[in-house]
Amino acid sequence: MWNQFQTDEYQGMIAETIAIPGDEGESIHAYFSRPLGAGPFPGIVLIPHMPGWDEYCREAARRFTQHGYMVLCPNIYERFGHGTPEEVSLKVREGGGVPDKTVMGDCKGALSFLKNQPNANGKAGVIGMCSGGRHTFLAACQLDGIDAAVDCWGGGVVAPKEKLTPAQPVAPIDYAEKLSCPLLGIFGNDDFSPTPDDVNVMEETLKKYGKDFTFYRYDGAGHGFWYYHNQMYRQEQAMDSLEKVFAFFEEHLK
Repeated sequence: MWNQFQTDEYQGMIAETIAIPGDEGESIHAYFSRPLGAGPFPGIVLIPHMPGWDEYCREAARRFTQHGYMVLCPNIYERFGHGTPEEVSLKVREGGGVPDKTVMGDCKGALSFLKNQPNANGKAGVIGMCSGGRHTFLAACQLDGIDAAVDCWGGGVVAPKEKLTPAQPVAPIDYAEKLSCPLLGIFGNDDFSPTPDDVNVMEETLKKYGKDFTFYRYDGAGHGFWYYHNQMYRQEQAMDSLEKVFAFFEEHLK
């Protein structure tokens, strides 16, 4: 948990950009942070959000590594070229969004990479914020080998037919029956995507299928309330929900 370490214990980590096999074996970049030491350590796939494969994602990866996880954040936007995160995000939006197919392929490759590390404990979770939260829900329903998943305000999990696109042809909620691991959801009650009504639909659907899930819904918080680098940040709600994520991963991955 936050700040619960002994001041005389050894801590260390390494973080770097590497290449891994992504969808259909295509080489993509990924940001890999992991603790130093013998382990064994659990893994986390951190799926980037729509602001891009950005500095926030790297800092989030290192925060989880500080708490004992190997974290791999794949560049799911690799096929759109390179530039600053803002430049690449613009290309993605102009191109109709990143296809669900390649994101799932990249996540599958990331999971395989983590579980094959010599100091892995054999367990791996997935977490994502914003569009990454949507992709997390999708991955938890479509991919094997996920032991726990955290959807942070993933918009578009519930989507009407008129909002589906060639890149996103199916609403993730339509795969809910196939959810194969415990799911934690973190949502703000002032959010516009997902709305509170969207979260209600998610809850009702998961209950119908008897799935293992827990949702936390925060008053006074909207979209992206962990993002301490902009006006969306809500300190009290962010830290409370982050503690719940640490506890969830501790239970299911360690």
